[in-house]
Amino acid sequence: MLRPVTDPATRTVRIDVGDGVRLAADVAGDGSGRTVVLFHGGGQTRHSWGGTQRELVGRGYHVVSVDLRGHGDSDWSPDGDYGATVFPDDVAAVARSLDRPVLVGASLGGTSSLMAIHRADDEIASALVLVDVAPNIEPAGVDRIRSFMHEHIETGFASLEEVADAVQAYNPHRPRPTDLSGLEKNVRRRGDRWYWHWDPAFMWGEHSESDETRIAEFERRGADLEDAARSLTIPTLLVRGRQSDLLSEEGARRFLEFAPDAEFADVEGAGHMVAGDRNDVFTDAVVEFLERRS
Repeated sequence: MLRPVTDPATRTVRIDVGDGVRLAADVAGDGSGRTVVLFHGGGQTRHSWGGTQRELVGRGYHVVSVDLRGHGDSDWSPDGDYGATVFPDDVAAVARSLDRPVLVGASLGGTSSLMAIHRADDEIASALVLVDVAPNIEPAGVDRIRSFMHEHIETGFASLEEVADAVQAYNPHRPRPTDLSGLEKNVRRRGDRWYWHWDPAFMWGEHSESDETRIAEFERRGADLEDAARSLTIPTLLVRGRQSDLLSEEGARRFLEFAPDAEFADVEGAGHMVAGDRNDVFTDAVVEFLERRS
């Protein structure tokens, strides 16, 4: 069991999820408060939740922000396996190390949380927040993310300026940071170059197969996620970035048909990276949901 902390200051812990893999997590807040676990999207790290974690801690929550396997400071899969079951298994292991926490997952973290809840024989979570992801997402948005992640996977970057340029090109609506030191949390230095802070094997295998195979896998996973959405019995909130190219209005509507008891928040001025684009509005939506459905 992951022991709660009483000191609001953040500490970093390692969570054993089996098969020799330990996940890095930042833990903060009063252990007597309700526990919220944050899972980032593919290619990100736990630091993408920095503002959200601070806000939630300030409002009395006990918050655990996790690096998914192969990302950030967590261990890489020893056999390079990042298949469909691996991430949900990790989410379930983290949830079981706590006492029925709230699971908040963006993109990959969201689908992994949804599948973990669906596959569990027991109730591992008290509530679920899905951030800009649902069973039915837009292939064009997926391809844009995949292209962004593949672009510098082997060559890396000569400087943090180049990293900032790449991020700016992907998120043109977000201001380019003037202080680039924060980018060091998302990259690692090898020799004289910077590389993304995740295992390149995450983008190999099924992620780089032929279009026909990828589309078939995409459709199969969508069907599995639809089944998972229909089976939801815990309070659930879907948060969409209104400018998202991954989750459309239609995709959100279909999710609410699968899970008619779920709530929905559409965040104006945000794209796929909802928490990073409009952290204030996002956190307000999450807290108001949790207070209503506590």
